[in-house]
Amino acid sequence: MADLRNNFVGVRSPNPFWLASAPPTDKAYNVIRAFEAGWGGVVWKTLGLDPHVVNVSSRYGAVQWNGQRIAGLNNIELITDRPLKVNLDEIRQVKRDWPDRAMIVSLMVPCDEQSWKTILPMVEDTGCDAVELNFGCPHGMSERGMGSAVGQVPEYVEQVARWVKQHSRLPCIVKLTPNITDIRHSARAAYRGGADAVSLINTINSIVSVDLDLMAPTPTVDGKGTHGGYCGPAVKPIAMNMVAEIARDPETPNLPISAIGGIGTWRDAAEFMALGAGNVQVCTAAMHYGFRIVDDMIAGLANWMDQKGYRTLEDFRGLAVPNVTDWKYLNLNYDIKARIDQDKCIKCGLCHIACEDTAHQAILKEKDGKRHFEVVDSECVGCNLCMHVCPVDNCITMQRVDNGSYANWTTHPNNPARVKETA
Repeated sequence: MADLRNNFVGVRSPNPFWLASAPPTDKAYNVIRAFEAGWGGVVWKTLGLDPHVVNVSSRYGAVQWNGQRIAGLNNIELITDRPLKVNLDEIRQVKRDWPDRAMIVSLMVPCDEQSWKTILPMVEDTGCDAVELNFGCPHGMSERGMGSAVGQVPEYVEQVARWVKQHSRLPCIVKLTPNITDIRHSARAAYRGGADAVSLINTINSIVSVDLDLMAPTPTVDGKGTHGGYCGPAVKPIAMNMVAEIARDPETPNLPISAIGGIGTWRDAAEFMALGAGNVQVCTAAMHYGFRIVDDMIAGLANWMDQKGYRTLEDFRGLAVPNVTDWKYLNLNYDIKARIDQDKCIKCGLCHIACEDTAHQAILKEKDGKRHFEVVDSECVGCNLCMHVCPVDNCITMQRVDNGSYANWTTHPNNPARVKETA
């Protein structure tokens, strides 16, 4: 039987599924319901020292795609607007009642040492397991010099991480903003500052839609709108790339990663962990479907691990990282061709249309005067667009046809650098 127990920077939980810092973790009522449902841990919604946080309504905008109501979610909500003492009291009580669950507290205060020195002892006194530094929120708080305003400056990330490690015994997780050119710079700064781990990604700067009657971005507040933070299934590919970049960066060796971004199924979790993540955090999926989704995530991950022969999470964590490389090292001699299974083909013609109009004109649409789709090997470059547009699973597959030799761009005779060396 697969063992899903998780140990992340010394914080233990019965499974690797944590709820991210967000509305689902705003109060004891929600968190208790989450623990009752089976979540391994939570990151409590971000606390601060400002007693005058005021949120607006409405707060959410959504992207709907192909029948999915929330393919992407935009929010303009700030950190908690509940009194700090109320939050701290609830955190203390919930941790006492649920000692086996991970209790992480998200924090955001002004970028000065005294503010961190003030809040950290109060948080530590709750008995929580770790703190997460919110350096990612791209709206509202960033305009006050916090959130992504800190996370976008590596020097600030490093300095605050040092302060936190100096003034607290708790493990320090730095939550990174994706609104930056190269995520590795922020991760390296957190690493230099002594952070125990990083979590990513926080939300992406976005305007998801415009109300063409009000002529304002959504969500609208009294006829006006603003940029917000984008999350949900649509951001998963961006998050996976950033996780992989940190996991394979030699300047942050073995830096623990808590993955966030579009995670809603066991497969999402397994993919992030294969790319080096130690656990995962979930938000949008829980907001969309409720806390019970963790049942399927736990069962699905355990079943997959049993099928693959993985006993613990560490048995497969990071296995995909060595296979993430730079384009210049890809095999230029690797050659595949599309193959269409005529027994499965429904003659819809989407493969032909895609290839004829936007690719390499490598699919015929007629044979012996009848509608028939067939690949012309001499024109097929193996781009696999046809496979992706085909509505029938495994109707179009890709077959390797090369001789197995290897050559990459660094050694290719057409590489300008190579030409210069041999001149």
